[in-house]
Amino acid sequence: MAEKLFLGAKLRKLREARGWTLEACADRLGLSPSYLSQIETNQRPATARVLIALTRAFHVDASLFDLEGDARLIADLREATTDIAGQAEPPTAAELKQAVANTPRLARQFLALHQTFRRLDERVKALDDTLGRDEHGASVALLPYEEVRDFFHYRDNYIDTLDTAAEALATTLVQDGQIERALEAALSQAHGVRVAYVAGQDALRRYDPASRVLTLDAWQPGATRSFQLAHQLALLSFRDLIEAELDQAAFRTDAARDVARVGLANYAAGALLLPYRAFLEAAREEKHDIDRLRTRFQVSFEQVCHRLSTLQRPGWRGVPFYFARVDMAGNITKRHSATRFQFARFGGACPLWNVHEAFAAPDRIGVQLAEMPDGSRYISIARSVSKPSGSYLANDRRYALSLGCEVEHAGALVYAAGLDLNGPAARIGVSCRICERTDCTQRAFPPLDRTLHVPEHERGVVPYVLDGPRPDRY
Repeated sequence: MAEKLFLGAKLRKLREARGWTLEACADRLGLSPSYLSQIETNQRPATARVLIALTRAFHVDASLFDLEGDARLIADLREATTDIAGQAEPPTAAELKQAVANTPRLARQFLALHQTFRRLDERVKALDDTLGRDEHGASVALLPYEEVRDFFHYRDNYIDTLDTAAEALATTLVQDGQIERALEAALSQAHGVRVAYVAGQDALRRYDPASRVLTLDAWQPGATRSFQLAHQLALLSFRDLIEAELDQAAFRTDAARDVARVGLANYAAGALLLPYRAFLEAAREEKHDIDRLRTRFQVSFEQVCHRLSTLQRPGWRGVPFYFARVDMAGNITKRHSATRFQFARFGGACPLWNVHEAFAAPDRIGVQLAEMPDGSRYISIARSVSKPSGSYLANDRRYALSLGCEVEHAGALVYAAGLDLNGPAARIGVSCRICERTDCTQRAFPPLDRTLHVPEHERGVVPYVLDGPRPDRY
């Protein structure tokens, strides 16, 4: 059965932004004021006919009312409320849905407070280790990155202003098959920037605004050099667009704004190297074969994966993918999702997820059919990548990349060949701390919201027994 569409908060925000009274808006929609009032207060769901009337009256795309963003917010709230519930009973799934539908801004403020609580809690617990160290340690430095991460997360990792501008700029580049030379020429002609290459410099990219010289590390792979060129071109060409996005985001600190500026320039660089429509058409043609796409566009494996997770332009959407980058300690250093797939906001990822196995088989793509606790199934591919340091004396950076989508899109993926989509799947979760599976033998520790018992005369794979979840919880 299709999920009912409650649009109260979104509809009220649209109406008030245009200065329409309830009666005037109802007249435009062909509804009675009482009926519209019930929709705005989420007493009644919106029907298909009402949804069509809304898109016409407000001149917006139907995707504006998509509930995927609400699903992400509900999942994040579930993790946060479970985390702080202690001995109290956390809210039910129905209560969380109601909170997001009626008071989305309050829900986001709650998440922000929870993040603050978590960081303060971690600092207190680590006090013995931090005494005598600089008060601006790593735990504090993470806060701006988390704020920026959530900014992209709740924008579906798609920034329309930058994406369309980058696509337009890409059409002006010299099309001689050498993207690096084309970017150099664009920097020179549009901004008077000269590019110099230095072997083994201590930065991938260094720009001097006074001399207008951009210096790149010549020892880096061509795809890395091209991306750094594209980053600098985007930063100079789209400065006003980037600052407008930053103003609208209203980050809490200057540090977060600075992190987001780099993130937005990186986003625009990816959109410049992989222009939206051309890349989307190529991805469909190649059935999302990442190796073929990276060769075709002269980019890296990671750049293709990241770009595939951003193809969410209204009216021209690609396959909804999630993308994650994990380091060897299990830390998720990048995460984007246009799917229902959820990443843990705190703690490690599920140990049964195939991204962890990628380090054991360098440069080989692993394919996994995975099932989340809610029953949704994903095709997940994983591959390790190495980013060379350029010196024996410096460590290379190694990561595992994961890209996945729901099985309903299997026909669009070359990686689904030979998979039994209805067969047994790896039963993975978000993380041990909130996973509701009571029969998992790979647990690192018990979930936070379960009562556990430790049998005195029996020892299973894990040394405790968990009570099951209430049926109405999830």
